[in-house]
Amino acid sequence: QVQLVESGGGLVQAGGSLRLSCAASGRTFAFGFYAMGWFRQAPGKEREFVAGITWSGGSTYYADSVKGRFTISRDNAKNTVYLQMNSLKPDDTAVYYCAADRAPYRDGKNFDFGSWGQGTQVTVSS
Repeated sequence: QVQLVESGGGLVQAGGSLRLSCAASGRTFAFGFYAMGWFRQAPGKEREFVAGITWSGGSTYYADSVKGRFTISRDNAKNTVYLQMNSLKPDDTAVYYCAADRAPYRDGKNFDFGSWGQGTQVTVSS
Protein backbone atom coordinates (compact mmCIF):
# COMPACT_ATOMS: atom_id res chain seq x y z
CA GLN A 1 0.00 0.00 0.00
CA VAL A 2 1.30 3.43 -0.93
CA GLN A 3 0.18 6.82 0.26
CA LEU A 4 0.70 9.83 -1.99
CA VAL A 5 0.37 13.38 -0.71
CA GLU A 6 0.50 16.32 -3.12
CA SER A 7 1.38 19.88 -2.17
CA GLY A 8 2.37 23.14 -3.79
CA GLY A 9 -0.84 24.08 -5.55
CA GLY A 10 -2.32 27.55 -5.38
CA LEU A 11 -3.42 30.63 -7.27
CA VAL A 12 -1.03 32.16 -9.79
CA GLN A 13 -1.29 34.67 -12.60
CA ALA A 14 -0.91 33.62 -16.20
CA GLY A 15 2.77 33.40 -17.10
CA GLY A 16 3.73 32.46 -13.57
CA SER A 17 5.22 29.30 -12.13
CA LEU A 18 4.40 26.70 -9.52
CA ARG A 19 6.21 23.62 -8.27
CA LEU A 20 4.12 20.68 -7.16
CA SER A 21 5.50 18.00 -4.88
CA CYS A 22 4.25 14.50 -4.17
CA ALA A 23 5.55 12.64 -1.15
CA ALA A 24 5.21 8.87 -1.22
CA SER A 25 5.12 6.56 1.78
CA GLY A 26 4.24 3.00 2.61
CA ARG A 27 5.90 0.20 4.50
CA THR A 28 6.24 -2.03 1.46
CA PHE A 29 6.52 0.64 -1.22
CA ALA A 30 10.02 1.03 -2.60
CA PHE A 31 9.62 4.41 -4.25
CA GLY A 32 12.81 4.21 -6.27
CA PHE A 33 11.58 1.17 -8.17
CA TYR A 34 8.30 2.64 -9.45
CA ALA A 35 7.40 4.94 -12.31
CA MET A 36 5.48 8.02 -11.21
CA GLY A 37 3.19 10.41 -12.95
CA TRP A 38 1.08 13.54 -12.76
CA PHE A 39 -2.48 13.87 -14.01
CA ARG A 40 -4.98 16.71 -13.89
CA GLN A 41 -8.72 17.12 -14.00
CA ALA A 42 -10.43 20.37 -14.87
CA PRO A 43 -14.08 21.05 -14.00
CA GLY A 44 -16.38 19.16 -16.33
CA LYS A 45 -13.52 17.29 -17.99
CA GLU A 46 -11.99 13.85 -17.68
CA ARG A 47 -8.74 13.25 -15.86
CA GLU A 48 -5.83 13.55 -18.28
CA PHE A 49 -2.19 12.52 -18.28
CA VAL A 50 0.25 15.39 -17.78
CA ALA A 51 3.68 13.85 -17.27
CA GLY A 52 5.39 10.60 -16.36
CA ILE A 53 8.86 9.54 -15.27
CA THR A 54 10.32 6.04 -15.35
CA TRP A 55 11.53 4.31 -12.22
CA SER A 56 15.15 5.10 -13.06
CA GLY A 57 14.36 8.70 -13.88
CA GLY A 58 16.06 8.19 -17.20
CA SER A 59 13.02 8.92 -19.33
CA THR A 60 10.22 11.44 -19.05
CA TYR A 61 7.02 11.84 -21.03
CA TYR A 62 4.66 14.78 -21.41
CA ALA A 63 1.28 15.64 -22.81
CA ASP A 64 1.60 17.83 -25.88
CA SER A 65 -0.25 20.61 -24.09
CA VAL A 66 2.48 21.00 -21.46
CA LYS A 67 5.61 20.01 -23.38
CA GLY A 68 8.30 22.65 -23.06
CA ARG A 69 6.59 24.29 -20.07
CA PHE A 70 6.38 21.54 -17.44
CA THR A 71 9.18 19.36 -16.08
CA ILE A 72 8.77 16.19 -14.03
CA SER A 73 11.59 15.03 -11.80
CA ARG A 74 12.14 12.74 -8.83
CA ASP A 75 14.32 12.58 -5.75
CA ASN A 76 14.49 8.96 -4.64
CA ALA A 77 16.30 9.89 -1.43
CA LYS A 78 13.26 11.92 -0.42
CA ASN A 79 10.60 9.61 -1.91
CA THR A 80 9.27 12.62 -3.77
CA VAL A 81 8.28 13.43 -7.32
CA TYR A 82 7.99 17.01 -8.55
CA LEU A 83 6.23 18.88 -11.31
CA GLN A 84 7.75 22.23 -12.18
CA MET A 85 5.19 24.27 -14.08
CA ASN A 86 6.30 27.39 -15.95
CA SER A 87 4.52 29.78 -18.29
CA LEU A 88 1.21 28.77 -16.79
CA LYS A 89 -1.99 29.42 -18.71
CA PRO A 90 -5.61 29.66 -17.56
CA ASP A 91 -6.19 26.33 -19.36
CA ASP A 92 -3.83 24.71 -16.86
CA THR A 93 -6.37 25.31 -14.10
CA ALA A 94 -7.26 21.92 -12.61
CA VAL A 95 -6.82 19.59 -9.69
CA TYR A 96 -3.45 17.91 -10.10
CA TYR A 97 -2.99 14.32 -8.98
CA CYS A 98 0.12 12.31 -8.35
CA ALA A 99 0.13 8.63 -9.33
CA ALA A 100 2.31 5.58 -8.82
CA ASP A 101 2.67 2.66 -11.21
CA ARG A 102 1.20 -0.71 -10.24
CA ALA A 103 4.40 -2.62 -11.00
CA PRO A 104 8.09 -1.88 -10.41
CA TYR A 105 10.86 -1.51 -12.96
CA ARG A 106 8.63 -0.34 -15.80
CA ASP A 107 10.55 1.38 -18.55
CA GLY A 108 9.09 3.14 -21.52
CA LYS A 109 5.78 4.96 -21.56
CA ASN A 110 3.47 1.99 -21.00
CA PHE A 111 2.57 3.22 -17.55
CA ASP A 112 -0.15 1.49 -15.53
CA PHE A 113 -0.91 3.84 -12.68
CA GLY A 114 -2.87 2.30 -9.82
CA SER A 115 -2.32 4.49 -6.77
CA TRP A 116 -3.45 8.10 -6.54
CA GLY A 117 -3.13 11.05 -4.22
CA GLN A 118 -5.94 13.33 -3.10
CA GLY A 119 -4.95 16.10 -5.48
CA THR A 120 -3.93 19.73 -5.18
CA GLN A 121 -5.75 22.65 -6.78
CA VAL A 122 -3.95 24.83 -9.30
CA THR A 123 -5.74 27.97 -10.44
CA VAL A 124 -4.28 30.24 -13.11
CA SER A 125 -5.87 33.65 -13.48
CA SER A 126 -5.80 35.62 -16.71
